[in-house]
Amino acid sequence: MRSMDYRVVEIVRRFGRDRPGSPVIVGDGRTIVYGELDARSSRVGRALLAAGLGAGARVGYVGKNAPEFFDVLFGAAKIGAVIAPVNWRLTPAEIAAVLADAGAGLTVVDHELAGLDLPGRTVVTGPEFEAWIAAHPADDPGFVGGPDAVVAQLYTSGTTGTPKGVPLTNRNFSVGVRRSELWLMDGGSVNLVPMPLFHVGGTGYALTGLYPGGRLVLVRDIRPAELADTMVEHGVTNAFIVPSVLRAMCDLPERRNYSTVRAIGYGASPITTELLKRVIETFRAPMFQSYGMTETTGTIVQLDPADHEDPRLMRSAGRPYPWVELRIADPATGEGLGTGETGEVWVRTTQNTSGYWNRPAETARLLTPDGWLRTGDAGHLDEDGYLFLTDRLNDMIVSGGENVFPVEIEEALAVHPGVADVAVIGVPDERWGETVLAVVVRRDPALTEETLLQHGREHLAGFKRPRRIAFADALPRNPGGKVLKKELRAPYWSEAGRSIG
Repeated sequence: MRSMDYRVVEIVRRFGRDRPGSPVIVGDGRTIVYGELDARSSRVGRALLAAGLGAGARVGYVGKNAPEFFDVLFGAAKIGAVIAPVNWRLTPAEIAAVLADAGAGLTVVDHELAGLDLPGRTVVTGPEFEAWIAAHPADDPGFVGGPDAVVAQLYTSGTTGTPKGVPLTNRNFSVGVRRSELWLMDGGSVNLVPMPLFHVGGTGYALTGLYPGGRLVLVRDIRPAELADTMVEHGVTNAFIVPSVLRAMCDLPERRNYSTVRAIGYGASPITTELLKRVIETFRAPMFQSYGMTETTGTIVQLDPADHEDPRLMRSAGRPYPWVELRIADPATGEGLGTGETGEVWVRTTQNTSGYWNRPAETARLLTPDGWLRTGDAGHLDEDGYLFLTDRLNDMIVSGGENVFPVEIEEALAVHPGVADVAVIGVPDERWGETVLAVVVRRDPALTEETLLQHGREHLAGFKRPRRIAFADALPRNPGGKVLKKELRAPYWSEAGRSIG
């Protein structure tokens, strides 16, 4: 295994020198080789310097998954600047606010979003971007940077508030050197990247695939049938796909030949046991479950393929990496809890961010003085060190004094053949304070509320049973695949005169 102090910029320099003709990126109908990416990123670095940006400067990127993202990522790294990708699905005002928070001196904007009114100088991909970089030489600016040099500033999804900047360093990202081996990646890997690159599941996964010299196949828009065809067309060997998309791919009427696939990673949101069985049957490839967050540079806990053979462990997130310390703490006191006791998941690792960008109060709530990061997730450890997640602490339902974790109920309802998707929330109740409501997307249009309520009576303890079922065409999700439960709760709690985070 390589050093955990690997520099991100070494990827393009090393393979640009040693394997200049090897493909590195496929996207937007183009195939880019390592030598070309090395030269283009050097031109970007020179262009940024000419624009007055240098070490520590933030460079915005607002766009879908496209080759230009990596021009900017590595070009910025070659001068010590920092790419700050922004969720392009936000409103123009929200995008502008994030760029202002980052203090972006220049922003590269996808040609599909060229009409956005954004602060500062912008360069639009396509002819304008090509002319901009062509005006500068392909001489590498030469910045190396230390392990603690910031490479990217990703923004949290903002499901519970304003997105916060998370600076991630060479040391943070270098976990990908070890992860690439654990995920069965090597120099011949063809890695599908459907997760948005403004998300750690996109950038972190992509860099993991590049460390050994692999190839990336970028997905601009996620359409399940096209995604399946892309995997076959390009001989994809590795992919990271969120459960909601895996579900849609399993539902495709025509089965594809996924024989080139070595491994599929999944995570970013809970998966039901029933869906996991369908995914394994569909892809017939080793499955890795990943648990992590932006603040931990992605995966810190992994469920290995062999663990998927144990029905009990299929409900686990897996075990922490050898270089990751994990503990379960009482969220109120910070006291460590014992095996099987549910509390907040705390983590200490070189993957942890040093804190939020320009937010000392939020950083103090995130990190303890001795380096533990509070994830905000509830869970417990078993006697073998496997982590079982229950829910976000703020998604926990307190009904009649009992703590109810939605994922347990979602698991029980998801096995019903008429259910395509489900999310469970707490809604106000005069007697119990909160009661359980299940929001269900039907696979069978004839499925009724009473049928599902009866199913709950048969499979759940009394205090966990849904009292109501609401049907929906789809569940609202953020780009990482997480259900936006705040949106689901809003109409119920606004009527009650209060809200839940």
